[in-house]
Amino acid sequence: MRSEIIRRKVRAISVLLMAALLVVPLFKIDDPAYAKSREVKPYSSTPSKAAIKWANKQLHRMSLDEKIGQLISVGINATFLNQDSDAYRALRHQVVDNHVGGIILFRGPVYESVMLVNRMQEQARYPLLVSADLEAGSGMRFDDTVNFPWNMAVGATGNSDFARRQGELTAREARALGIQQIYAPVVDVNNNAANPVINVRSYGEDPEDVARFAAAFTEGAQRGGVIATAKHFPGHGDTAVDSHRGLPEIDVNRGRLNSVELVPFRASVDVGVGAVMMGHIGLPQVDPTVVKPLPKNVKGKPTDTTEAGEIEGQGTMPATMSPVIGGILRNDLHFNGMIVTDALSMSGLTIYFTQEEAAVRALEAGADLLLKPADADAALRGVRTAVQSGRLSEKRIEDSARKLLAAKYDLGLEKNRITPLDQIDRIVGSRDVLDLARETAEHAITLVRDEDKLLPLKNLKPESRIFNLAITNGDDRLFVANAFVGTMTRAGYKIDTMVLDDRSTVPEILKAVDRAMEAEVIIVSLYGRVRSGEKRSVDLPGPGRGALSALLEKKTRIVAISFGNPYLLMSFPQLRTYLVAYGDMPSLQEAAARSVLGQIDITGKLPISLPGLYPRGTGIQLKKQ
Repeated sequence: MRSEIIRRKVRAISVLLMAALLVVPLFKIDDPAYAKSREVKPYSSTPSKAAIKWANKQLHRMSLDEKIGQLISVGINATFLNQDSDAYRALRHQVVDNHVGGIILFRGPVYESVMLVNRMQEQARYPLLVSADLEAGSGMRFDDTVNFPWNMAVGATGNSDFARRQGELTAREARALGIQQIYAPVVDVNNNAANPVINVRSYGEDPEDVARFAAAFTEGAQRGGVIATAKHFPGHGDTAVDSHRGLPEIDVNRGRLNSVELVPFRASVDVGVGAVMMGHIGLPQVDPTVVKPLPKNVKGKPTDTTEAGEIEGQGTMPATMSPVIGGILRNDLHFNGMIVTDALSMSGLTIYFTQEEAAVRALEAGADLLLKPADADAALRGVRTAVQSGRLSEKRIEDSARKLLAAKYDLGLEKNRITPLDQIDRIVGSRDVLDLARETAEHAITLVRDEDKLLPLKNLKPESRIFNLAITNGDDRLFVANAFVGTMTRAGYKIDTMVLDDRSTVPEILKAVDRAMEAEVIIVSLYGRVRSGEKRSVDLPGPGRGALSALLEKKTRIVAISFGNPYLLMSFPQLRTYLVAYGDMPSLQEAAARSVLGQIDITGKLPISLPGLYPRGTGIQLKKQ
């Protein structure tokens, strides 16, 4: 009986201690000693001696599978998961059984994402390197957070300080969200107007300008304590195929690569970028090795597009799998940091290689981190078999694992791998983040053409009839134009909006045209945005194109605003007033509305050319009314 009482007391004390541990951070977060213990230091691509020592110590006690696991990062769309759910068990299997070294986060709520990562960090034997595509800030992956304007909008400002500040604030938010590596900046030179996947994700078409902005972002981000990742080597800008759907090629020689595509990568390496992502991009004049699609009974089902969306055909060895192209990065650009593959689940790779073979070839090509395999078990199995057969040496695995482990140490994960939840709403989405998004957007709006001198809208009365025809290539007809319309409404104007998308019917098209013809002012909002993996990326849907064509035939005066693809004027050259916002982020929609109304200066300049129409640098400058 006495022993039972003692046991109960011990259990009670244990419960109290656990409760105390859970609440301590609430009281310690403002304590200087606590803050210092969690201080984020700038990241350097050169590992510290202490990091190498720690990494070697871990490697000495690791099994082969644990070493291989360190090279794999699995992808998740975080949500609430009960610990007995199949999804939770599947993720736990990767972390506990396969010993994966990292997790890449895709779209999800803030707290569920951080909680799930914390659970995995608790269960992982070695700290996990957590990453996310934060090209446009935390809003690109986390619900209810701030989206910065796309890179092309930043390029349109002409001011690289916006890129530097964006890097700093993105890093600060990333670390608050438990993320240590960001897959940004995009350093592709977008010199192909038909590019369906890079487009506004690029800073522009001039290699030196892209280099300047990329270097600034990289310096800001790594000063903020994250690994910046320049992508997509050797350059995804001059392609007309989305690598989520098929294998793009850039049919150019080394001289052209050196003078265009590699310029921003070289600048990023020179400022110490911590990682470079290899793209699934063929260079037939550099590595002409032919690759053919796998037999249907061998190829896996696509995960980043649909089967109907895949683009099959004979191609040449993608950079991800090419030792020749990997050698350019290591030997010619002298990059000694971390090489990351683009997602191994993308159809630009899965059409041609099994997951086992893709993982092995990527390591042979020089990769350190295998990102988001479609089947992580198969990737691990493939590498293990390659080591056992002698195709890969265990030392090769250790070299990459050492690099990743050392990075984790220098990022502070050896001591602090759990992210405090009570700091998130103090840091993420703060006033300075909102201010930077707004300031960048207001300097980015570009007036390309205004032949009838319609802007800013003059002599408008509150009762003036303004019709806004919003044309979207997304499934967002209920809210896509809210930020733009809301800004116009708050300014005192009544605006009638109708949205057309792929599902719109002929009666809806006719109704939109009729309502437009009754208005004093017609605004056409063009939401032709980047849609990775989708056929409809960057273009406008048929119903919207039909309605716009009908209005143009009637010689109506239209203010067209591109909230995405800036090249749309090439499809509708009859548009006499054309404003470019480069994206649909709330900050850009609000800035566009204020520009139309003459509330702010219009100062942006095109960072790309519109072939046959306007050169790079075009931009009509207007002072606010």
